[in-house]
Amino acid sequence: MSLWTPSGEHPVGDEPDQPARPDAPGGPPPGVDEAEADVAELRRQLAAAPPEVVVANHCYGLFELAAVYLSEQPPLLPQAQLAIDALGCMVDGLGDRLGEAQGPLKDALAQIRLAFVELTAAEQARQATGNGS
Repeated sequence: MSLWTPSGEHPVGDEPDQPARPDAPGGPPPGVDEAEADVAELRRQLAAAPPEVVVANHCYGLFELAAVYLSEQPPLLPQAQLAIDALGCMVDGLGDRLGEAQGPLKDALAQIRLAFVELTAAEQARQATGNGS
């Protein structure tokens, strides 16, 4: 299993992906349907992943969410602000506990904050000139 980040794919876990086997230790018991087996396997893989990688992946998700809101026409500024603030809480609050993702996440946070400020100013200017409808 791997997690995607803007800096590339990062392998997670020590063993290659293997399908869940009902007879394997820790695998789903016989009679469990395929969806439950898939969920069990995903949970196993998630539990094996380093937490800093999983948390960093969620941070990148917040970055992407903010970017989606900012890319709307007109930008959805309150929604973007919430996603940016949540990202900031995580990045600033966790600091070096994010491991090697800390630097790229700090850069991403600075970039999305700057984009928010620029788009907010542009939206305010647009509304001030009477083109706010």
